[in-house]
Amino acid sequence: MRRLTSILGNAQRLDGGAMFGNAPKALWTRWIQPDDQNRIPLCCRCLLVQEEGRNLLFETGIGCFFEPKFKDRYGVVEDGHVLLENLATVGLSHEDIDVVVLSHLHFDHAGGLLTAFDPQRPPELLFPRATFVVGDRAWARANAPHFRDRASFIQDIQRLLQASGRLHLTEGPTCEVLGEGYRFHLSEGHTPGLLLTEIDVQGTPVVFAGDLIPGAPWVHLPITMGYDRYPERLIDEKAALLTDLLDRGGRLFFTHDHQVALAGLARDDRGRFRAVEPLEHLAGWEA
Repeated sequence: MRRLTSILGNAQRLDGGAMFGNAPKALWTRWIQPDDQNRIPLCCRCLLVQEEGRNLLFETGIGCFFEPKFKDRYGVVEDGHVLLENLATVGLSHEDIDVVVLSHLHFDHAGGLLTAFDPQRPPELLFPRATFVVGDRAWARANAPHFRDRASFIQDIQRLLQASGRLHLTEGPTCEVLGEGYRFHLSEGHTPGLLLTEIDVQGTPVVFAGDLIPGAPWVHLPITMGYDRYPERLIDEKAALLTDLLDRGGRLFFTHDHQVALAGLARDDRGRFRAVEPLEHLAGWEA
């Protein structure tokens, strides 16, 4: 039996134009309203999977490791480590997590691995018992980023993961650390080696959609982000995943949607995908 719970980390506000790529503002404001700086609200939502004998956490959000000027630049809302606070509400601490799965190592997905900013000491790695699962291509990109995306990586994270002795690099669709009931969909459109974990929840496939589909509006095939590496490839990957999931009655878990944690899929008579039956929060969801 697997129980799924959505756990919010620190929230962000980022430029709406960057988040919606080449979509015009007149279109994307139908879904999300910006503030007076053109920024939209974004979650950094993590997924806790509890099964007999272990706790798995999918991503850790942006955390609160940034010094003040960068905290403001990247729109981090709260001062405290919200992920740790919200884990406590379900009776867990970071020390209770057995496995952390990272879809990739951009700081808004992996920054929650680190302790809160302290001007008197360098950041430290949290989750002292966890095995950290990272795709080998995502790891390679983080350690040798392109000029275009190098600001998305924080070298402290890679250094501390390597030094922990608990880093597990994976390739292909399965991983011995996760075992049965889990498989990866691999994506290249947003960043090399993006891992999208599919979780079998009593026969219902749930895919942690990561930055391939960061929220319900991005289910629409043409909608991509300005941060995406290869938008056309991303659209093709998205179409393949959505077609497959729709055929199997699957659902998507969204990490950045400020209102929707989980949704099913539908397709209209013109072939357009949309998110349906949205859930704002999961609390021990078992399908």
